[in-house]
Amino acid sequence: MLYRELLEAELQRQKDDFLDFSRFQEDEARRYFAILQRLAAKSHAEITQKLSPKAGTGALPSEELVGDGTIASEFGITWANHEEAREWASGILAGRTTFAADGSQLYSEKDVSLPVAAVQIGWFENPHDRSQKYTKDAEFRLLSPSELLDDSAEPANPETRVGEARFHAEVARVRDFLERHAGWKERGERMPLAFFDGTLLVSFSLPQTSLQRSFVEAMVGLVETSGRTRVPVIGYIDRSLSRDLLNLLEAFDGSGNNASKMLYDSAFLSSSGRILGNWGDRTQFLFSNRKGMEAFSDGISGTSTVGFCYLATSRESSPARLDIPSWIYESGYLDETVDIVRAECVIGLGYPYPLETADATALISARDRKIFLKALQEFSLREKLNFSVSRKDASKGRRR
Repeated sequence: MLYRELLEAELQRQKDDFLDFSRFQEDEARRYFAILQRLAAKSHAEITQKLSPKAGTGALPSEELVGDGTIASEFGITWANHEEAREWASGILAGRTTFAADGSQLYSEKDVSLPVAAVQIGWFENPHDRSQKYTKDAEFRLLSPSELLDDSAEPANPETRVGEARFHAEVARVRDFLERHAGWKERGERMPLAFFDGTLLVSFSLPQTSLQRSFVEAMVGLVETSGRTRVPVIGYIDRSLSRDLLNLLEAFDGSGNNASKMLYDSAFLSSSGRILGNWGDRTQFLFSNRKGMEAFSDGISGTSTVGFCYLATSRESSPARLDIPSWIYESGYLDETVDIVRAECVIGLGYPYPLETADATALISARDRKIFLKALQEFSLREKLNFSVSRKDASKGRRR
């Protein structure tokens, strides 16, 4: 139980810290905005001449930046009410298949005597065609004691192995969608799109373990599959803490990346309403240029296979970050792709409806957890296994 009066007292006690933090962010945002104005006044050629791709500048501008004083691409459409917005979204989505997959996991290390876990992946595929049915389904997988405790390669705690299984299952579902919808253009279909819940730019510091490499390789493979099939996949990050844009501004300014890490891209963009002033506005496409992202480097051009932009999807919150395979921008599909994201955010009231539905489909609730533990206990008794639920867990179940 949360005691409201104790919370209020703590908030009052630390009020000055909150105010100082807010003032600091505002000061930093003004400083970065001044740098941004100088950068946006330069042409793409002038900026790329000044910045070294090998320097790890966080990001590199695309040719969308033309030196007209802004990095924003305005949506330019307004509606009188939500009914008009939904009508626009319906036109964008009609006859177009969108997809999302998400996962949840269950692992109770201290509550059960038998090491066991579960992963559930939910997905939602919508053809946006009244003559066809949408697909909303899930797969459930148990992770046995041997899978959780196997240390034949590199030791990892069981919870890490659960997260690994969930991640790879989500990626596999999205890749399956991309493969199935390859050739859409030749068939005369509207361009499909898949959402991935999270960043496409998975990175770990070197040296990497085999587990970490498997995460990077899976995501590189997903981006490569998107490029080969010509089916877009979008990494959607609702509240990103990335600083790629700010690092680009630091590199352009030449002052060095010594700024406090208490400000990040989305907070900067939302604090400066002059950048993304209206719903649907986005930043121009930027190529990722983080340090240690060699796995995402194109072998021919040397540029990153993944870029990003920020999109205003709500008037009340910070813009979302969209991780976008670079081929989408290079092939001229960026505007259409972002319109699909906008349309799904209209349907989802600020958040992509496919991701929302996939999340709800995958969710393992507290009630589901009780069912899971009870089924395990009954299975253990039936098969004469040594399994029990802790008294503490049973007590929680009675009191909550």
